[in-house]
Amino acid sequence: MPDMTFNTTAGQTVDRELLIAYLNTGTSAAAPTWSPLGTRVTDSSMEYDWQEDSSKDILGTTRTTMKKPIITQTFDPSNLDAGDPAIVKVWNLAVKEQNAAALANQDVLIVHAYAGTAKTAVFAERYSSCMVKPSSLGGEGGGFVGMPIDVTLGGTRTVGTAAISGNTVTFTEGE
Repeated sequence: MPDMTFNTTAGQTVDRELLIAYLNTGTSAAAPTWSPLGTRVTDSSMEYDWQEDSSKDILGTTRTTMKKPIITQTFDPSNLDAGDPAIVKVWNLAVKEQNAAALANQDVLIVHAYAGTAKTAVFAERYSSCMVKPSSLGGEGGGFVGMPIDVTLGGTRTVGTAAISGNTVTFTEGE
């Protein structure tokens, strides 16, 4: 895949709304239904842990290594909403079923809608086996029921492009 450019106006910073994580809420990996994670979250960032290691050899030269990153993201608060397929799926797996194996094997797509051709072929990364883990359930009296979610991207990373049309996201591998 060749280098991409940002499809935004030069001199203008990229809007946060152009970086979205999607959970496959469909019934198969072959025909996914991509639903956005964190639809009610106001601040969320992917954290990259490069596992760097620095050491000094016997001649005093510092050498540094790093590994591919472990990428995590927290969605807090994630208020329960019947119209949010991602929240409904995670609630069913976590609260109703307590299915740890399924929660540790979720299909997630990260769409960088600011890189590539606007809306028709933007950079995307699909991770085949992610941990999607609620960290609590509840909230303040008089407020809303929240279910903060921690996501660790894992499994096979497949890069490609995503096309966004209304509420439908289509991922194409390797373009």
